[in-house]
Parts: sequence; structure tokens; C-alpha cells
Amino acid sequence: MDMLWSGWGDPARATPLPDTVTGLLRDLLGVKPRSAEPVALEEITVPEPALDTAALRALADAVGGEAHVRTDAEARIRHTRGKSTPDLLRIRTGDVVAAVPAAVVLPAGHDDVLAVLRTCAEHGLAVVPFGGGTSVVGGLSPQPRRPFVALDLARMDGMLALDPVSRTATLQPGLRAPHAEALLAEHGYTLGHFPQSYEWATIGGFAAARSSGQASAGYGRFDEMVLGLTLATPAGTLDVGRAPRSAAGPDLRQLVLGSEGAFGVITSVTVRIRPLPETRVYEGWRFASFEEGAAALRRLAQDGPRPTVLRLSDETETLIGLAQPDAIGSSGFSQPAGCVAIAGYEGTEEDTAHRRERAAAVLRDCGGTWLGEEPGERWAHGRYSAPYLRDALLDAGAFAETLETAGFWSRLPELYASVRAALTTTLTESGTPPLVMCHISHVYENGASLYFTVVSAQGDDPVAHWEPAKHAANEAIMAAGGTISHHHGVGSDHRDWYVREAGPLGISALQAVKRQLDPAGLLNPGILLPTD
Repeated sequence: MDMLWSGWGDPARATPLPDTVTGLLRDLLGVKPRSAEPVALEEITVPEPALDTAALRALADAVGGEAHVRTDAEARIRHTRGKSTPDLLRIRTGDVVAAVPAAVVLPAGHDDVLAVLRTCAEHGLAVVPFGGGTSVVGGLSPQPRRPFVALDLARMDGMLALDPVSRTATLQPGLRAPHAEALLAEHGYTLGHFPQSYEWATIGGFAAARSSGQASAGYGRFDEMVLGLTLATPAGTLDVGRAPRSAAGPDLRQLVLGSEGAFGVITSVTVRIRPLPETRVYEGWRFASFEEGAAALRRLAQDGPRPTVLRLSDETETLIGLAQPDAIGSSGFSQPAGCVAIAGYEGTEEDTAHRRERAAAVLRDCGGTWLGEEPGERWAHGRYSAPYLRDALLDAGAFAETLETAGFWSRLPELYASVRAALTTTLTESGTPPLVMCHISHVYENGASLYFTVVSAQGDDPVAHWEPAKHAANEAIMAAGGTISHHHGVGSDHRDWYVREAGPLGISALQAVKRQLDPAGLLNPGILLPTD
């Protein structure tokens, strides 16, 4: 099934907002109905593919035939940009000319990818690797000085090996997460990686963007799961990871992880796997304030026991009910005052019960009140629904977008306050006062991530009205000592701030790597690193 071209996910799951929410948006934020309906896919005009016959023939030879090189308008539109709110707003108006690929190429394996890269080098074509198409930071919006092709890895969707003794699996990059989980489950294992994009994102995308799943407190981030990988580059093949840990020089896996297709195309990933849990239990806790709840999460993260899932909504997000996005506007769940935390436990019956009992004692000691399993189960049921809610808000005339960061515990209060203030002030001054919500989505011994959701009226030009707010939020993140991205990645949206975060010498080192692996600058130009 193809993802909705002008929104998120399965079109059958798209539902309009309840009248109660539409009324709230109108009364609270001044949201007005859209002035025009989105264009239909068949109404969008795309330029003719900027590829000559020789280039098309060579691309087809590289991937086993003409059937695996698509130049029709629909395929090219479906591979235009990602799924950020500005991406969707642009594509809904038919604005694709600046970002549409000349062709969509579908390789079947590593050798095909190498052949495509050689062909593109010979014919002066840029290459944008494409997995699930779920980037929300402009990761699929290159800045090429030449035509580019979208390298869709959908045919590379298998499990190449499984080692039950070492508990590892080698997976191809185009394998979508649910299919990966199904393949592993046949052998009694799980990867344990469940980000909000889980239903559509791919293994290669997880690695390329340093993804972090909602159960990261228990299973770890995706980059912590990767033991080895293979990278196809215009200069050849890079294989990294011979052992679970090594002291043989710098770890080249870390150079590839997070590289967002700028250094090469990931063609396989070896990951550690875990036995399927015997049980999964999720529950809710209430805290009087975000500060009190954050202190409780810090104590569990530092001193244990650590739940598998641990997250905390601030007062505004709790009031709106965003922790249960599929229940917003319904009367099925009464929101308590204060802040709601979700704690989840996965594993054996014995271990789960033991950790849950000990963690409950800590949470109570920190001022928490147990709300039962209903809030946790509602969160688990709706954990992948927020992007659908975003689309419904856009349909209703509201603007909705997310951004995230991370920082050390000692600086987290300043980081939280600074980003909220930057968003609120900038959007209010533009005439579209926002609702700014936040939750702690991932916790570590030394710090945590903050995930912000912003809702406002769209204004006359919603993309233009968001750009200064996003800029102000990025500046606030840098000033408060946060990282420009915890798990969404760099893309084009964060690139200029990543350059500042990495520093001149760091960027120079990465540009040297880029020149070595991709001498002609074919791969995802303008993404991660500035173009020369």
C-alpha cells in the first residue's frame, strides 16, 4: 500500500476532527476554514524528466529493466519531499517543480545500488535515497545543481540473516518496521524499535537518521542497536562492524549512522535483537507539575528501575489530551489536572512485575498518583495516531507542527522555557497566537529529550508564518545548550544550526569524508552538509 501522497499513512485511517475540537480551535486560536481545497494528484503538472535516452537506458540496465525506472508523474510526485507540515502544505497546492525527481529508480540489491551510483556519476545526476518517505526535517528536499533521481529501496525489503546464538539479524534497508517485526517474530524475537513513524518508516531510514523509538528507555535508540552495516558509495563499498564492540580505531559505524544519505546508501544493517516479551503493561501517573514529573523521571533514569517506556506530558499537553491523540474530542477519558506520565513495562512476567512494583514506589515517593492502566493502554492504542491528527488539523484550517531537542537534566528547565517562549512570542507577533505543548519523550541517565507540538491558525501564508517561528525555536535551542535534533535528524531544515553545533573543524572533517566517498557530490546535496 502506498502512503497518502498529500498526508500521512493509510488514507482509510484519515478522519475529520470532532465538532468540539473544531469549535475549540475557532474560539481559542481563531482558526478559520481553509480558503481552498488541496489540489488533486492528477491536477498537478510536473516538468518533463530531465533525462536523455542514454541515461534512462543506463539506469534501467543498472536495476534489471525498464519496469524498475519510473518517470510517470504519479511516481515522481509520491517521491517529492517528505512529511513535514511545510512539505505537505506545499504539495497540497501543487508546488512540486523545485523538488520533484526526474525519475524513481528501484534497485534490488547492493550491486544494483553501486551500478546506479556509477550511472549517475557518468550522466551528472544527483541521488536522493528514499526509504519510507517519512522525513519531517527536509531530508528529502535536496538542493542539487543538476537533475536528481529518487533511489527507492522498496525492493530491498528482506531479512538476509538471523543468528539466534549471537541474537543478531541482518536486514535490508527498504524493510518497513512492521514487516521487520513480523519476520523476527516468526523466530521469537523483536527489534523493540517503535517510533511514531513505525508503521511506514524503514530500517535504512532508522539508521540514516539515528531514530529513537518510544520504548527507548528499555530497548535503547536505534543507533545503539546497530552492530554492523554496509554502505554503497560512488567510491565503492564500505563494510563496518566485525564485533559487538571494538578498540580498533574510531568506530566507522558512527560515521554512517545519522549521515542521512550524504555519504552513501545503506544497503544492509546488522542489529541486535531481543526475545519477544511475554507481557506488556502500560499505565498512567499524575504529577502536580511538569517540574515534579521531570524530577521523578530523572530519578528512575539515573537510579532505576527503568521502565521500558517512560514519558511525561506537560500541563498543556495533558489538558488537551495529546497523550491519547486518538481520543481527543471524545468523552471516553477524563483528563486529570497537572501532568500525566506514561510508564510501560515489557519482558518476562516476573521481571515486569518486579520492575513495575519498584518503579511505582519511586514514582509515589516523588509525588506521583497512580491513574491505573487505562491512560497507558489508551496511549499504546493511539501511539501512531498523532500524524493523522496533524493532517486533520490541516484539513480544518489549523497549522500543526512538531520539533524536538535534548539536553542535560540541569539545563532542561531552561531549554523547555526558552523554546516555548520563542514559539509563543514569534507566532503571537505574526498574528497567529499558538497552543504550545511539550512532553519528555526519551530519558537517559544524564538528560532527556523534549518534544514540542505547536498548533495555531494558518494565517495568509502558513509556510511563511512558520519559518520565523522555527528559526526562533532553533536559536533558542542553541542558546539554551540543547542539540538541534534528538531523533528527527538534520535534513535541510536543521543544517545551518547543525553546522554551528558541530563547529568549523568538525564540518571540515565531514566534508573531507564526503569528498572521499562521494567525489562528485551526487548524494543528497544540501542535506546534512552545506554545498560548496
